[in-house]
Amino acid sequence: MNFNFFAGLDEAGRGPLAGPVSAACVILSPDFPVELLNDSKKLTEKKREKLLPLIKEKCCWCLAFVEHDEIDRINILQASLKAMKLAYEGMVKKLPEWCRANGIEMIGDVKNIEAMADGTFIPDIDCNVKCEPKADGNYPAVMAASIIAKVERDHLMIQYDEKYPGYGYAKHKGYPTAAHVEAIRSLGPSPIQRLSFDWNKEKKKKK
Repeated sequence: MNFNFFAGLDEAGRGPLAGPVSAACVILSPDFPVELLNDSKKLTEKKREKLLPLIKEKCCWCLAFVEHDEIDRINILQASLKAMKLAYEGMVKKLPEWCRANGIEMIGDVKNIEAMADGTFIPDIDCNVKCEPKADGNYPAVMAASIIAKVERDHLMIQYDEKYPGYGYAKHKGYPTAAHVEAIRSLGPSPIQRLSFDWNKEKKKKK
C-alpha cells in the first residue's frame, strides 16, 4: 500500500505553573475514523480517554516530556519545541515497524514526511514541517497528537497529586487557578514547581 506520510505535532502544558510540558507526534492509519477526532480542548475528558487507546493502537505515535527544571533553564517556548522534536524523532524510530505491520510501503526516507505543528513556531525536525495556529482544530493528525499530549500529561499530574498532596494537581493539573496559587503561598513551591514562572502574574491573567 502506498501512503502519504503526514505527521501531526502538538503540545500540552505550556500554561501550568508546575509539571512538565508534553508533546506528541502522530501519523494516522489509513483507516482511522477521523470523524471521531477534534481539538482535545473541545472534547470531554470521557471522549479523550476513549480515543487515547484507539489512537495508540492504530497509529504511529510517540510522546515526549520536558521536565519543569529544564523549562526553567531554557524557557517554556523552547521546552515545547524540544518536546515536539523528541516526539517526532521517537515516532520516526517506530515508523518502519509500524509500516511493516500495516502493509504500508515506505518510499524514500523519513525526510519525505510532511509535518504540521500547532502554533506559530516550527520545531527543529528533519522533514518538511510547517506550523499553523489552531492546527489542532483543522488537521486530524494534529488533533490526535493533541489528545495524546493532553491525556498523558493529565495522567501524570494525577500521579503527582498522590506524591505531593495539598496542591490539587489532580484537579487543576498545575494550571494557575486561584486554589493552586493559594497552595503555593501556603505550602511553598512543590518539587515540580516551575520556579521561573511568576505565580502572582499568572493569577492576574486568569481574572
